[in-house]
Amino acid sequence: MRVDAHQHFWRLARNDYGWLTPTDTPAIYRDYLPADLAPLLKDCAVDKTVLVQCAETIAETEFLLDLAEEAPFIAGVIGWVDLADRDAPDLIARLAANKTLRGVRPMLQGLAEDDWILKPALAPAVAALKAHGLRLDILIFPRHLPHVATFFARHPDLAMVIDHGAKPYIAKGEIEPWRTDMRAIARDFPNVCCKLSGLATEAAGDWNIDTLRPYAGVLLDAFGPARLMWGSDWPVLNMAGNYTGWFGTAQKLTQHLTDAERADIFGQTAARFYGLA
Repeated sequence: MRVDAHQHFWRLARNDYGWLTPTDTPAIYRDYLPADLAPLLKDCAVDKTVLVQCAETIAETEFLLDLAEEAPFIAGVIGWVDLADRDAPDLIARLAANKTLRGVRPMLQGLAEDDWILKPALAPAVAALKAHGLRLDILIFPRHLPHVATFFARHPDLAMVIDHGAKPYIAKGEIEPWRTDMRAIARDFPNVCCKLSGLATEAAGDWNIDTLRPYAGVLLDAFGPARLMWGSDWPVLNMAGNYTGWFGTAQKLTQHLTDAERADIFGQTAARFYGLA
C-alpha cells in the first residue's frame, strides 16, 4: 500500500483559513477537494492518504471527517483541538468516536510562544490523546526543536511525528543547528517519526534535487526508513512545484535504498504509525 502521509483539502467559503489569502497565497487561493487530488494519486499509484487539518477550528476537523466519508482514499484524518482548552479532553473523546480520526495537530509554528507545547495546562489533553490511542503531529520551525525535545522526553508513550522535517531553512542555505537537533531527537526518542514532506516549499523557487538532497539525507540517516514517511503537502506544494514532480524527486532521493526500505517510506511507515487499514 502506497500512502501519501500528508495532504490537505479546503473550501474557501468556510472562512476559517486565516493564513490563506489572495495576497499571501495567490497560487493556491481556490478550493481543493477530493476530485482534484484523485487523478494525481492515480498518476503516482498512491492508494491512500492522511488528510491533515489546516485551520484551528473544530468545525474544520468535522469537515475533514465528512470528506473522508465521501472519498475512500482518505485512510485517516489529523484534526485540531486547542490542547490548552479545559474542554479539550471531552472534545478529543467526542472526535475520537469517529475512528477515521488518527490524531491531532496544534499549529505550533504560528503560536506566539515557542515553548507553548510545554504549558502545564496541556496535560489533561495529552492524557486524553493517549487514552484514545491518538497521535500528535508536530508542525514547527527549527527554532522550536529544543522545546519539543523537552516535550518528547516527558511523553515517551505518545506516538508523535514531526511534519515537513521541522521546516529547515533551505532557502537560506542553513543546515545547522537543525541537523544536530534532528539527529539528537531521532536518537533519543524512538516514539518520534518524521515526514519527508514540505522540503520543496522551504526551498528557493528555483530548487532542484541537489538543493534538497542534503536535508533529505539528514532525515534519512537520522530516522531511517522505518521512521520516515513520504507526504506531498499538496496543495500547499503547488506554491513550489507539483504533485508528480515532488513524488518523482522523492523517488530519486531514495533510489539508493532497498525495495523494502522504500516501501516503508512510501507507505508502510505511515500505515504502522497511524494504524491505517
